Amino acid sequence: MLLVDHVHKSFGKLRAVRGVTFEIPRGQVVGLLGPNGAGKTTTIRMVTGYTPPDAGRVVIDGKDMTHAAAEARRQIGYLPESAPLYLEMTVRDYLGFRAKLYGLSRSERRTALGNAIERCWLKDVTTRRIGQLSKGFKQRVGLAGALLHGPQVLVLDEPTNGLDPTQVGETRSLIRELGATRTLLISSHVLTEIERLCDRVIVLAGGEIRADGPPRTLIEQAPLSSPYLVEIELQSTANALPDVIAMAQKIVGVVKVSGRETSGDSHASDHPVPCRWAELTITPSPSAGDLRESIARAARSGGLLIRSLQRQTPNLEQLFIDLIERHNSSGGRV
Repeated sequence: MLLVDHVHKSFGKLRAVRGVTFEIPRGQVVGLLGPNGAGKTTTIRMVTGYTPPDAGRVVIDGKDMTHAAAEARRQIGYLPESAPLYLEMTVRDYLGFRAKLYGLSRSERRTALGNAIERCWLKDVTTRRIGQLSKGFKQRVGLAGALLHGPQVLVLDEPTNGLDPTQVGETRSLIRELGATRTLLISSHVLTEIERLCDRVIVLAGGEIRADGPPRTLIEQAPLSSPYLVEIELQSTANALPDVIAMAQKIVGVVKVSGRETSGDSHASDHPVPCRWAELTITPSPSAGDLRESIARAARSGGLLIRSLQRQTPNLEQLFIDLIERHNSSGGRV
């Protein structure tokens, strides 16, 4: 349904996108990730027809965005991060105007407006001016406008931007519903949202694709180090935070230790007493295996009480940071 085939784009000497290639079939929701300057926005602009590629092609449902731009654009619904809206118009008037621009007939407009207003929870504000709405409602108006003409490809840039928690949940449900029968490309800086919503993620850095696949598969295959979060009691002035950090750094397989000191009450006896705690983040090497027993033995040998010890589960945020750090440390090569 959506094919991006070896697209390139430069702005003067800056090569923003370098041979990006991917294909998204109908019924798949794909997250597009990347740090600032990765080429993500430029890629979206080429997909939606706002910017032509210098080389390569974008094809929407068999329609080439360069040679059959009008036909290709009819298949796309686009929600930018900050949806451009006419603030002096009412919600209903604005959506009716958008429907006319899409070339819908009077009867088609009536049906399309009703569906979009209901799907995006706008019934209570249809007669209000857009400029009087909250940021969250404006975002919902922009989403409704993108859905009016029944596009088969949806490109959503930060779709939950400005929404409250209830609205975020509703929008996620709508995206899942739309993704069952359409092609969706979503860009967001909220990585937990991408991990929940998307069947697949594409990570860009330096204008090139650095990872492409289902989130869980990419996380399991990546050489990620899952850090341990440890709370250790500082029982006396002899146990200072630097001493505890030094103890953890001696454990075989540990590559990094950071920490901070907190205070509270110890309930190890019948009478709670004030106590100081070291909260450590212990990062192992990817090949270290499970270090929980080693951490416990090291604390016991030092006469230290462990309050809690848990290992973080690898997630998309760790994968993203790892890919970008490896890209930067290799001078742009991963």
